[in-house]
Amino acid sequence: MNKGEWYVGWFDSPYYHQLYNNRNFDEANFFINNLCEKLQLQPHSKIWDLACGKGRHSLALNKKDFDVVGTDLSPNNIKEASKNSNDRLDFFVHDMRDPFRINYFNAVFNLFTSIGYFKNMRDNFSVFKNVANALQKEGVFVIDFLNAEKIPVSLDTKYIEQRDAIAFHISKKVVDNTICKRIEFNAGGKEYYFEESVSLLGKSDFVSFADAAGLKLHCCFGNYQLENFDPEKSDRLILLFKK
Repeated sequence: MNKGEWYVGWFDSPYYHQLYNNRNFDEANFFINNLCEKLQLQPHSKIWDLACGKGRHSLALNKKDFDVVGTDLSPNNIKEASKNSNDRLDFFVHDMRDPFRINYFNAVFNLFTSIGYFKNMRDNFSVFKNVANALQKEGVFVIDFLNAEKIPVSLDTKYIEQRDAIAFHISKKVVDNTICKRIEFNAGGKEYYFEESVSLLGKSDFVSFADAAGLKLHCCFGNYQLENFDPEKSDRLILLFKK
């Protein structure tokens, strides 16, 4: 892991969570309820919440009587998530490009656009390979990603997100099939800026990674209500793969 990679510092910053505080437990519960109804997982199924952040999806899954492990690159996220640990809910600092358990999980969830950050495309495949190895036979891998096909190639926009006393000045543009977001703000009299960079991966890219890892696409949805995916209209790309 390169310490200079943008997500190392940004995801470990309290300002990341302040900016995205609209992503709350109610939204997580709604999405998890719909997914679990679709997947029909058995009680005490073993689930890996891959790139779990502070664990909002992990907690929602655990409340449904599943045995959940959440992992995240950010030590601060895991420290916060671990406050909710119990004998069926645990958290670890982990880089998704590294292996994590073998033939162990019934399902792996990667939610809220938590892949596609890497400059080297082979790193994305490494994630799929590690997930395939971690899943039991017939296990399910769920990816929740942005709908890259809906984002215009000419995207160049600026706006402000107000969170309490902080005004986050945000600019977005597409460069080399990557959506780049610059975030600038003042907090406590100090100027900050962070950057996000996410590859505009499409359905075919994910299917290619999955095929190479031994996973097959089962179904595809376009929002958290799990309605059908429409390349032109859907806000999300939600993919369910099976081993």
